[in-house]
Amino acid sequence: MKRSIYQELLKWKEAPQRKVLLIRGARQVGKTFIVRELSREFPDYLEINLEQDTRVHQVFSQTLDPIKICQFLSSYYGKRIIPGTTLLFFDEIQACVPAIQSLRYFYEQMPDLHVVGAGSLLEFALSDIPSFAVGRVRQLYMYPMSFDEYLEALGFQDLLEGKLMASPDHPLPEVLHLRLLEHLRTFFITGGMPEAVAQYIKTSDFLTCQQVQNDLIQSLESDFARYKQRSPIMVLREVFRSIVTQTGQKFIYTKAGQNLPLLKVQESFELLRMARLVFPVYHSSATGIPLGADINIKRFKALFLDTGLYQRLSSLDISDWLVMKNSDLVNRGPMAELFTGLEILKYRNPYEPPDLYYWHRESLSSTAEVDYVIQKRNQIIPVEVKSGSTGKMQSLFLFLKEKGLDKGYRVSAENFARYPKIEVFPLYAISNLLSDL
Repeated sequence: MKRSIYQELLKWKEAPQRKVLLIRGARQVGKTFIVRELSREFPDYLEINLEQDTRVHQVFSQTLDPIKICQFLSSYYGKRIIPGTTLLFFDEIQACVPAIQSLRYFYEQMPDLHVVGAGSLLEFALSDIPSFAVGRVRQLYMYPMSFDEYLEALGFQDLLEGKLMASPDHPLPEVLHLRLLEHLRTFFITGGMPEAVAQYIKTSDFLTCQQVQNDLIQSLESDFARYKQRSPIMVLREVFRSIVTQTGQKFIYTKAGQNLPLLKVQESFELLRMARLVFPVYHSSATGIPLGADINIKRFKALFLDTGLYQRLSSLDISDWLVMKNSDLVNRGPMAELFTGLEILKYRNPYEPPDLYYWHRESLSSTAEVDYVIQKRNQIIPVEVKSGSTGKMQSLFLFLKEKGLDKGYRVSAENFARYPKIEVFPLYAISNLLSDL
């Protein structure tokens, strides 16, 4: 299965002034797979899993000199490490903090050697390093598969290309629009975790796909044992499940554990964020750029990692999703809002941290909310995930009026369209919406 991030890796490989690359993301999103794909571009490849082979930790505890480290690793594994021809990959690098610290010296002393590190719990390890290789290591953020990647994996390249060429001024033929909505319906169930998508491609069976999702959820929860020095496993599980039930609304800590200490609940949420299992969407007043300069850190929503895993944890009925009307893909629960936020993350610059924002206004006379606020070039643009006619977009128009803006986006089950001040993008076309960011 092709991943769009692979093109970034190829650019990194060919860059004359490259930095050490550190790939960050939750477990099972495809970090190891994509590096192995990249290894085909190199004459020599050495992969070291620092979680499995703990015996090599000793070399990093003895020295951070990359030349000495490479001499040891070459002898230990019986493989050459040659700058310019070898790809050296440290997988699960969070298991050995000194290995992370050594990355800066690879950049300084062996700049011609291609070095990649990856890990799923990197935030935990990085928090223990006072100063981490600023300016010497480039960090790349990876997520589950996007809808565009899903279409390509299923072999619908022509349909994908047709979608990418469409716009509010050039809508798709209705038959293609309806086909894409049907594929989107399926993607809501399979989600974007590569193993689940691969299983669906192989079997076309949702139940088998869900078995894979169950295994993935158990794997993610089994990781909680790694967090126990920071937060009790019981609290982590409560907060983990509450993130699912509170999707699409302001996250309230007391709902996550009514009989649990508030501080422990807050700590557990932060650990899950650090593990990339949840992405906060902070309230921004959106008075200027950057949007993150004017946020309320106490007011936020929480997005779970993946729509497929979300529907498994929510025990949603597949049969309902398969027969519901297309308009209900947007109106039925928080799934559309969750999908839109995750897609915004997946199509953005992969070197940027996963920051998302929304806008909310409370007053005695009216309450208004815009699901997402994005920065497009030097413009602030509101994005509302809704169905219905233009007369049902009061919050969007209120935001435009208050901020003195002349354009907003609506994401819905409609085909591409344009109304006064509003551009309409189908739910399956978030990549189109973000195409010229």
